[in-house]
Amino acid sequence: MNKGVTVWFTGLPCCGKTTVARELKKRLEERNIDVELLDGDTVRDFIRNRDFSKEGRNKHLRYIAFTARLLSKRGTIVLCTFVSPYRENRDFARSINEHFLEVYVRAPLDVCIERDVKGMYKKALAGEIKGFTGIDDPYEEPENPELVLNTDREALEESVEKAMALLKEREYVD
Repeated sequence: MNKGVTVWFTGLPCCGKTTVARELKKRLEERNIDVELLDGDTVRDFIRNRDFSKEGRNKHLRYIAFTARLLSKRGTIVLCTFVSPYRENRDFARSINEHFLEVYVRAPLDVCIERDVKGMYKKALAGEIKGFTGIDDPYEEPENPELVLNTDREALEESVEKAMALLKEREYVD
């Protein structure tokens, strides 16, 4: 059995968290490694949580952190892709997960806006969405992440290789 770990991908909306994690998941599965992807949009749709207030986000991310803990304790590599804009939530996730890696997926705001196929930034900039991270709600950058991926300057392959190298270095994969 593999040693489980929670890999928490954080960054602005549309910075590339899910894209990197999906490719990493595919690579891990090709090696027959037990891996799960908990993605912000997918999880919210499934549990029907539409509370984007600070309190709602905090509650949602605590639930995710606990779910990741349960899975990783069973030997699963859990890839969590959530904006998780507040350090307190990421610190909480780290505190309850014995094995935890924070990956800061960094891209400038203008690049994230360009990548936004759902038009969320456009709506936020027009005032149609309030409390949107990076526009009128803050994103608190990680202070000491285990890995920083600069998706505006790195090809997807390079970002995925860096994430895989971290898992190997920390002995979560061979």
